[in-house]
Amino acid sequence: MNQTHPASVPASDAGSPADLHAIVMQSLDDDQAQETISIPLAGKSSIADYMVVASGRSSRQVASMAQKLAERIKQQTGRIARIEGLPAADWVLVDAGDVIVHLFRPEVRSFYNLERMWGFSDAPPAPPAAAAL
Repeated sequence: MNQTHPASVPASDAGSPADLHAIVMQSLDDDQAQETISIPLAGKSSIADYMVVASGRSSRQVASMAQKLAERIKQQTGRIARIEGLPAADWVLVDAGDVIVHLFRPEVRSFYNLERMWGFSDAPPAPPAAAAL
């Protein structure tokens, strides 16, 4: 995975969904996300190939993780990730196209329980990003 893509690289040349997923997982690991779960959606949904759900300890950490993730995606792939929910940062959605990331404060995450909706309520947390590469 080339980590020095210029920002002008079109999204179609920015690597595979698996490459983008690896960037997301590494970024969340670097920012100390908690209880990160990756849900493969390829063949199950047309919205994305992966959905990643993670928690931050506070609204400030959730906001910071989302902003850093969007910056890293842009730097490494040239893709622009859309961010929603940043002002309150209780639940922030980062849409990077092939990978959708939901970042929550713990109590908000347990209330919505997205993992259960996708049949992953008993899924173990994803391995650290270094193991996923």
